[in-house]
Amino acid sequence: MTGSAVIPTLTYRDAPAMIDWLCEVLGFARHAVFPDEGGGIAHAELTLGAGMVMLGSHREGGFGDLQGPPGEGREGGGIGGRVGGSPYLVLPDDAAVEAVHARAVAAGAEIVLPLEAKGYGGLAVTIRDPEGGLWNLGAYDPWAAGGR
Repeated sequence: MTGSAVIPTLTYRDAPAMIDWLCEVLGFARHAVFPDEGGGIAHAELTLGAGMVMLGSHREGGFGDLQGPPGEGREGGGIGGRVGGSPYLVLPDDAAVEAVHARAVAAGAEIVLPLEAKGYGGLAVTIRDPEGGLWNLGAYDPWAAGGR
């Protein structure tokens, strides 16, 4: 098998804009993008190294009744606050973490947890995407660390 055996799935209000943001700011690449008839995204696959996320536009019914965009279900449905999960992106080294952090700051992303060296290895930062989702970025690679 190539790539990751676990692939997070995400739902966004404006999936086309989020695909652009994830590629430009976090460094993802478009693997496959399938637009829907309403100007949204039926299904997209974005890669980062050997990892992948799948995402699409939120719609009612089916899977949309089970998973919604960040902020769904909270009082007012606003952006920010708690989320049900947040992907961790393993970046190759501290310089890569610093570069993505700089792009995120330049793009106006909220830095939720500041860029800092972690005791278990490497730099890390947590940012919020434009729709309120959390992304954890770090140079710590749990696969290479041997389960410390």
